[in-house]
Amino acid sequence: MSRGPTPEAPVVDADELRRRTAALLAEHPPAGADRLDFLRARFDAGLAWVHFPTGLGGLDAPRALQAVVDDVLAAADAPDNQPRRIGIGLGMAAPTVLHFGTDEQKRRFLRPLWTGEEVWCQLFSEPGAGSDLAALATRAVRDGDHWVVDGQKVWTSGAHQARWAILIARTDPDLPKHRGISYFVCDMSSPGVEVRPLRQITGEAEFNEVFLSGVRIPDADRLGEVGEGWRVAQTTLMNERVAIGGARAPREGGMIGVAAETWRGRPESRTHDLHQRLLSLWVEAEVARLTGERLGQQLVKGRPGPEGSGLKLAFARLAQEISALEVELLGEDGLTYDDWTLRRPEGVDFTGREAGYRYLRAKGNSIEGGTSEVLLNIIAERVLGLPTEPRTDKDVPWKDLPR
Repeated sequence: MSRGPTPEAPVVDADELRRRTAALLAEHPPAGADRLDFLRARFDAGLAWVHFPTGLGGLDAPRALQAVVDDVLAAADAPDNQPRRIGIGLGMAAPTVLHFGTDEQKRRFLRPLWTGEEVWCQLFSEPGAGSDLAALATRAVRDGDHWVVDGQKVWTSGAHQARWAILIARTDPDLPKHRGISYFVCDMSSPGVEVRPLRQITGEAEFNEVFLSGVRIPDADRLGEVGEGWRVAQTTLMNERVAIGGARAPREGGMIGVAAETWRGRPESRTHDLHQRLLSLWVEAEVARLTGERLGQQLVKGRPGPEGSGLKLAFARLAQEISALEVELLGEDGLTYDDWTLRRPEGVDFTGREAGYRYLRAKGNSIEGGTSEVLLNIIAERVLGLPTEPRTDKDVPWKDLPR
């Protein structure tokens, strides 16, 4: 039976959030306010992410009520924190710091993360540890109150802009691979950190490879206990999949909206086959959108679980099929792409670019954030309860595994 709120934890409902948001706008009118000052004031007012604790950008309110604040601020044309630019910080680092960080770490990292003053990246995947992430070889060796890190990471989005990184490294090679890992916050400006661009099929270099040579990380920047890094990383990964696949969108929003608009504007390209494909994808996109809404409601009760893997899997497949349909609708115009020069974008913009860009960039959706094959295993084992695949290396010390 629910006990209801205590006097020390008053209910923050939609009306109260509207009142607080109106007060913020009255004190910091968007038309004349400095963007960063406004964002800091919003964070301090608890209107950054309302479900976070009071004092850390939130008000301990239900997560679903964030839309109330966002809608009022959007109507007032208030500046936002450019979420596409800081998506890794918002979707992956922040919930991990909130759950595993010390009070000091939460106070240090969360505010500048949310305002965008400090960009974050993720140092997880390695050349020999992508789908099998727990096989990672980057080493962290204790040296007094620091850890010395050596290794190589790959497919690191935004590393060229990042001040901080969430990093997992092997701290005990004598233990099985999942048990000898620890989780750190790495200062990307530290000596020994080298970032190199990786050019993609789009011509851009949104990804990077990162080399770590004798990088010193204070033990105070460790998240979770030594050797518990895999458990901490699971929080990051589950939030990542929800962030990639479950972004809030209106009906006929995102890529299906672009494809539908292309259909309406090119009657000469319409065929019965293309029409049937568009209808089918429209329905699937709407199902995925509503599933994302439901998952968002479930998040009110706690951290995301393996169900987010299904949403991310659906997102990847739909993005690839919708972008392919759009290219067919456009005919030879769908092959045009206006800029093949090496660029270093601040984020991925699927709907603001050409159809050719969308088609090429969508190929990465089934790899980033967990490959589709890995997600299928997660869904089978952890959602559907099917028998697990045989894993002969589960209890073997990492140092004895073939590489």
